[in-house]
Amino acid sequence: MYDIKALYEASSIEDAIKLRLEYPEAQILAGGSDVLVQIREGKRAGKELISIYMIDEMRGVTLDDNGDIRIGSLTSFSHITKNEIVKKYINVLGEAVDMVGSPQIRNIGTIGGNTCNGVTSADSASTLFALDALVELTGSSGKRIIPISEFYIKAGTVDIKPDEIQTAIIIPKEKYTDYQGHYIKYAMRNALDITTTGCSVNVKLSEDKKVFEDVRIAYGVAGPIPMRAKTAEEFIKGKNVSEDTAKEFSLKVLSDINPRDSWRASKAFRQHLATELAYRALKECVKLSGGEM
Repeated sequence: MYDIKALYEASSIEDAIKLRLEYPEAQILAGGSDVLVQIREGKRAGKELISIYMIDEMRGVTLDDNGDIRIGSLTSFSHITKNEIVKKYINVLGEAVDMVGSPQIRNIGTIGGNTCNGVTSADSASTLFALDALVELTGSSGKRIIPISEFYIKAGTVDIKPDEIQTAIIIPKEKYTDYQGHYIKYAMRNALDITTTGCSVNVKLSEDKKVFEDVRIAYGVAGPIPMRAKTAEEFIKGKNVSEDTAKEFSLKVLSDINPRDSWRASKAFRQHLATELAYRALKECVKLSGGEM
């Protein structure tokens, strides 16, 4: 059942990079919640694995001197949800990852593994898109930092070079200051289910709470990779906070998303979900920001 060729355990980031170069076909193993399932299904038969789980320097949430929030790629979902920095500044991310799988999965699953899978249904991904997160990659040539929107290339594929590992997720200070966010996951069950459609919204209101200064909205399972609804974002900037604005905003998302038919839901149903979730998430963000709609 566990017919793997070899398991190598990295003791540091430098060691992990060295192993990546030495065994270029090996699969990176972080928490292992996804890879273990693949092994049991025989999909990793005869393959090599590189475990980075023991690299403690890749764990934890810190506030950098410039105000940026740094989340180590090996930080578990449970630790993110409970972290005081996350609660204070980007609670929406804690809410989102708290919807992943079961408590056991959230205890072992990591934000790095969740994003490196490259799947559109990852609960962390749409929220990180809405937060304009950056991805830190470390390789033999040093660090490379790219927007998360460029990290995702296509379904199941992300921009990691053969000698790199993802070491952190960074939320720039200007992307969370004075914003309030809300994430809504729609699935067939309340737990232990993959997202049918996920919607994450971040809102910045004017000082008098009457105008939308900025709104960022992102979706999971509205296309092959997580995506922002740029048309809706541009429409709502500078608009008055009102029910009419919110309803028109929710319809504008249809200009950008491209959900598919699947056994979980039809394209038409996902489009309906996208508009309804956009409206509800925006309304909750206004409430969290101290506004009324």
